[in-house]
Amino acid sequence: MLRTRLFLGLLPLLLLVVAIGGYAIHVCRGMADTLSRDLGKSYLAAIGCEQLRTAATLMTNALSPAILAEAERREFAGQRGAFKRELMAQAATASTARGEMLGRVDDAFGRLVAEGERQLELGGTGARGAGWQAANGALIGVLQAIEALANWDFAETRKTAVEVRHLAATTERVLLGTIAAAVALSLVLAWVLTVSLLRPIRALTASAVAVGEGDLERTVPEFSRDELGQLGRAFNTMAGKLLSYREATLAKVMRTQRTMEATLTSAPDPVFVVGSDGVTEIRNPAAEALGPAALPMAVAETVSNVLATGEHYLPTDYSHAITLRVGREDRHYLPRVLAIGDRLTEFKGAAVILQDVTKFRLLDDVKNNLVGTVSHELKTPLTSLRLAVYLLLEQNIQGLSATQRELLESARDDADRLLRILDNLLDLARLEAGASTLDRREVEVGTLLAEIAGEARAFIEPAAQTLVVRVEPALAVARLTLDPERIRHVFMNLLTNASKYSPAGGAITLEATAAEAGFVRFAVRDRGPGIPATSIAHVFDRFYRAPDQEKKGAGLGLAIAREIVVAHGGSIACHSTVGEGTEFYFLLPR
Repeated sequence: MLRTRLFLGLLPLLLLVVAIGGYAIHVCRGMADTLSRDLGKSYLAAIGCEQLRTAATLMTNALSPAILAEAERREFAGQRGAFKRELMAQAATASTARGEMLGRVDDAFGRLVAEGERQLELGGTGARGAGWQAANGALIGVLQAIEALANWDFAETRKTAVEVRHLAATTERVLLGTIAAAVALSLVLAWVLTVSLLRPIRALTASAVAVGEGDLERTVPEFSRDELGQLGRAFNTMAGKLLSYREATLAKVMRTQRTMEATLTSAPDPVFVVGSDGVTEIRNPAAEALGPAALPMAVAETVSNVLATGEHYLPTDYSHAITLRVGREDRHYLPRVLAIGDRLTEFKGAAVILQDVTKFRLLDDVKNNLVGTVSHELKTPLTSLRLAVYLLLEQNIQGLSATQRELLESARDDADRLLRILDNLLDLARLEAGASTLDRREVEVGTLLAEIAGEARAFIEPAAQTLVVRVEPALAVARLTLDPERIRHVFMNLLTNASKYSPAGGAITLEATAAEAGFVRFAVRDRGPGIPATSIAHVFDRFYRAPDQEKKGAGLGLAIAREIVVAHGGSIACHSTVGEGTEFYFLLPR
């Protein structure tokens, strides 16, 4: 369709070019035919005139000898015949005007023939002197008539040349005018085609720019039914679909926004949303109840770190809780800072959730105080009972039967075990309450592990087990700032458990390696039966014992070890495979 439109637009120019070419061919052919015909006639006429001159001259020359013999008579007759033939040949193709000129030549030739025949009758020059002069005069008349004929032919040739020049000039003017008309027509056609093609293209461009700027209601006028019209209709269809998609997306965004606002409004915990510059963008009513400040100063530094690193801040214990004054009471909040980012809206910031843990904190304090108080109150009478049992066993009181002594020994062992449990509970309560301070000192890693290994071999080797110590060479002289006694308690607990659950002849590995972010990784690995996957998440809980466990224990050692490691700013974890062994490892900051 657009091709047809372009073809029809250029068709007038094509027809004009064809007409110019046809006219030029016709004129050139006419000029060629005229020139060929006239030049051929002029050439033949010139040759004929020359032959006439020659025949007349030779015929006259045949009369020149003093005695006209038979040879001269034949020459005269022959040249006369040649003259007549040539004259008749030219007369057969001559026009009326040229025929008149040929008639004059024929008249002059008749006089020459008459004079020649008289000379032939006389037979010599002596008696025909006057006749010879007359023959020469007749010859001059013939030559003059032939010259007049030649001049007339030349004049006709010049007339043809003038006509050809005139025709050439006329053709030149016609061609120049036609070329000018073709140029003007091409300019008009170019302008018309340009307007008809550029108008929809410009409209399409303007609509595309408008759509790019968000004006999806801008449409393209449909000027035609060709390809440009189809493109305009396709563009309008696309704009309509984009408009529908935007409206649907906007409705979805509005629904999402209303849902988010309702969620934030109904959330009982304070929630803040801050931008990448730290300015609070959104806060719910619970957050507004904290005061006019955009963000509590207690979490401002934590938010800055999350914005800088892009990593979440998710504390798991109450030691990171902050206390804020709300009304007339103090409330305890556990801050959780989530790094957020949206590529579509190019938003980057953080969400601050202050989890209200006031009730849980009070309950935890009550629990810790209760455990500490009960443990402390039970420790005094238990110590007295233990001392009485020891005295009874050491004084060898008479009258005690073997069964009574066995019962006293069992009471002594149970009292020792209860005392250890109470000591562990008191230590755990002090660690969780933060009342137990750390006596930090600088210790070399190699020296620390050597001392731990020396102490652990006292109960590992009697169990027919082997202790393997591995320390990276670069860490052997590295120094850590820690509480040696507390860390020793962690190592002893892990090594005791490893020895307890390892078979005779088994190997226990104690190692220290470098970890990421400036931490040192300590690990204790055994080849025991392993821990089921369902129990690994609970091994650090207080009083937790794995199912079907035959070894005795209160389940407090790993909980105390975790509190000690966390107090040093580290973390502890476990990895185990049933039937292959268990690895406990903890990280301490360098």
